[in-house]
Amino acid sequence: MSDFTSGFWSWFVIVVTLGSIAYCAWLLLVTARARATASPPAAGKGVETTGHTWDGDLAEYNNPLPRWWMWLFWITIVFSVVYLVLYPGLGRVPGVLGWTSSDAHVKESAAVDAKIKPLYDKYLAMDLKQVAADPQARAMGERLFLNQCAQCHGSDAGGSRGFPNLRDNDWLFGGAPETIRESITNGRMGVMPALGPVLGEDGTKNVVAYVRSLSGLAHDSLRAQLGKPAFEQNCAACHGMDGKGNQAVGAPNLTDQIWLYGSSEATIAEGINKGRHLGIDEAHLPMPAHKDMLGAGKIQIVAAYVWGLSNKPGKAP
Repeated sequence: MSDFTSGFWSWFVIVVTLGSIAYCAWLLLVTARARATASPPAAGKGVETTGHTWDGDLAEYNNPLPRWWMWLFWITIVFSVVYLVLYPGLGRVPGVLGWTSSDAHVKESAAVDAKIKPLYDKYLAMDLKQVAADPQARAMGERLFLNQCAQCHGSDAGGSRGFPNLRDNDWLFGGAPETIRESITNGRMGVMPALGPVLGEDGTKNVVAYVRSLSGLAHDSLRAQLGKPAFEQNCAACHGMDGKGNQAVGAPNLTDQIWLYGSSEATIAEGINKGRHLGIDEAHLPMPAHKDMLGAGKIQIVAAYVWGLSNKPGKAP
């Protein structure tokens, strides 16, 4: 990453930008000079062509650019130079006006937030379930969800492999309103340790069979019996002795036929052997904290929208 933040790239942008402008100016000067010194075609021969011909008789004539057209090019060159002096466009050179897109974004966001702050304050003062019952709040929550959450959970909140479905009332960390708000505010990161070295190949197969038996999937009954003690010794600390999970640590329920990564023998064995490091491996990202991106008011609305996806909000008072 340091390669992209070094001073080299700033100078690279400066050289390429100024070089491109200088080349355009040089090209215009050469073109204008060639037109001024060119001799007219012989009498009766008309304008010469460049030699490019299409479709047999469609020729490109060697006419110089009109003066007004060339002046337009000169105007764009002058405009680009003035712009690069006033605004940032040459690597790290800030421009004499000191304008930055980040500052402009902060100011515009602050202006918008100040304008709609009374609306957010209104919903912050309400119970989250009451917010979920408000049609305007639901519409706002849906738009915020599509902008901030749909990339992982899907536009319909149905989730995908490694990203939970938010519509099925099956929760890793809990589905209470305050828990959902906490998840959005501070994010979540789950880690399942790799147990392959502990269990061995045969022991892993046994535990896979037992885990599949918990949710009624096809399994080898003998291996499942052998896998139960290994499960209780190595897995029950998080998933519980009955395999119904533990929302305090985000351990999923293994008995409800809802699978975050899939229920095939190979997929379960992969999870046991290698672990599941949500937010650590490059295949999956953690649930990010949105407290700085959204703020308390927007989080309240998004949390109410998510809670309402798997519940039936009552009427707002």
